[in-house]
Amino acid sequence: MNKTKELLCAVNMYLDAIYFCDVEKLDAVFHAGASLFDADDGKIIVDPIASFRADVASRPSPAGRGQKRVEEILSVDWLSPISATVKLRLQAHENVFVDHLAFVKGEGEWKIVSKVWHLEGVAEVVKA
Repeated sequence: MNKTKELLCAVNMYLDAIYFCDVEKLDAVFHAGASLFDADDGKIIVDPIASFRADVASRPSPAGRGQKRVEEILSVDWLSPISATVKLRLQAHENVFVDHLAFVKGEGEWKIVSKVWHLEGVAEVVKA
């Protein structure tokens, strides 16, 4: 499999993890030392992956609520053959997010090492 297909498989695992609130997939795609960053309220908020995992585990999944999947990959920026940044837009419940996911490939697998996200807005939830 080529590097782009491998990376896109990891992106799809991330999107599945969010849509299904599947923490096993989160564990598989995020590096154990990853952190998430947000500054929507004017101050930088940093969440370690364990905190994000607990949040995802505690909420109802968009899939379970019958929500249509709304997501798109906006860009892929290759820093090297084993590092890339992926920008995507997705909707989870009524929230529309733009994520920048920093991936590195080590030990044969693509892992998210950091996520910077922005709450772009809210949208109507469309049923599948």
